[in-house]
Amino acid sequence: MTQENQTAEQGEFEREPVPKSELKGWKSFLGMYAGEHAAGTEFVIGPLFLTAGVSAFDLIIGLLLGNLLAVLSWRYLTTTIATKYRLTLYYHLEKLSGRKFVIFYNLANGVLFCFLAGSMITVSATAVGIPFDMEMPKLSDTMPNGMTWIIIVLAIGAVISIIAARGYQTVSKAANYMSPIIVLGFILGGIVAIKQLGVQSFSDFWNIWGDGGEPFPGQIKYTFWHVVLWSWFCNGAMHIGMSDLSVLRFAEKPSVGWTTAAGMYVGHYMAWIAAALLYAVFLQHPETQASLAIGIAPSVAPGPMAYNAIGFFGIIVVILAGWTTANPTIYRAGLAFQAIMPKLSTSKVTLIAGAAATIAGLFPAFAMKLLDFVALYGFILAPVGAVIAFEHFFKSKDRELGFKGDFNWSVFIAWVVSCVTFYSISVGFDVFLSFLTLPTWLACGVLYLIIDKVKAS
Repeated sequence: MTQENQTAEQGEFEREPVPKSELKGWKSFLGMYAGEHAAGTEFVIGPLFLTAGVSAFDLIIGLLLGNLLAVLSWRYLTTTIATKYRLTLYYHLEKLSGRKFVIFYNLANGVLFCFLAGSMITVSATAVGIPFDMEMPKLSDTMPNGMTWIIIVLAIGAVISIIAARGYQTVSKAANYMSPIIVLGFILGGIVAIKQLGVQSFSDFWNIWGDGGEPFPGQIKYTFWHVVLWSWFCNGAMHIGMSDLSVLRFAEKPSVGWTTAAGMYVGHYMAWIAAALLYAVFLQHPETQASLAIGIAPSVAPGPMAYNAIGFFGIIVVILAGWTTANPTIYRAGLAFQAIMPKLSTSKVTLIAGAAATIAGLFPAFAMKLLDFVALYGFILAPVGAVIAFEHFFKSKDRELGFKGDFNWSVFIAWVVSCVTFYSISVGFDVFLSFLTLPTWLACGVLYLIIDKVKAS
């Protein structure tokens, strides 16, 4: 039996277009995006914005705009292309750049996805560890802090990996079941935190952040544009980087792309602000103030913050939130590795991805430095999506989708040159990396067209 027939029977269609009989409506995606982005990591990201000294305007209005730009990217770029070709990112890219290039790209893509999923396992572990009186990781921690931590992370990783290995159908169902509970948890946590902070009016709410403050030790100061561009490109690999072609290829029509708004506004916008409120309560504790007074950044542990607000329900919410985000992320990583190892079944390579994510979850640094890691992750992977987008909008009318060789040097050179150039600018001139993600993406697309045209002439 061929690999294509095997994947078709499993319902994943990794190396062929998704047939019409398997297309899904907006309901299948609404719960998945709400669940994936109202996630355990939101309990970290919200507080990390406060450690960067954001003001009320920066946080509330900046997130409003940044998340809108992300939704528009999903709707008019990713979903448009996904519903035309109905291919995974990896098979689509193979048709444009050759199999050997995809092996190289997928290795980087899969590893970065595993690191991201690992940070979500870390977040869930902070909740599971509460009944065991586990020591929580600090903002500066990088290594596992004890055997209890290791055992809990390994157990959570095993469960998440098994769910992800069962395929897209199971991932989607799990998200639909869990997302209402997670959303309710964020809402309740935010309400309780508002009461604990003594908020009586909108001006009181605004004054929680006010004009902002100095960043915590080891953090940089975030302005309005830091918030806008980071929130736009924190999922850059998934929308302008085209990773979500693998999920949205099942969408029955392009308008399904609007369901990503559930993730951006119910998830990111509401959840980040709710988590920031929980952390604002935590910052009022005398122990926290004492740590800051001597220049030590306090812990950012989602489990205890949620437990402090809504008790054991908070523990459940953090655990489920980590699962619903890690599941599709490991599923995507599995697809990346499956493109490298096509003779292995999707479930087997997904379990491999899950094991790698679990190992990454043992190290708290991926969660504690999540703002920096996610910015780098989007910066590296997003430009390859420009090749797909520019091919679709500027060249697909002139030729069939397909590359005859094994390695398309036009794609490789455009990707490497654009990333190295703008990363050097970031390091050399101390420019926030998210400021350079869009220029890098555009440069990669333009370079690809120019090099490809020169080669053809």
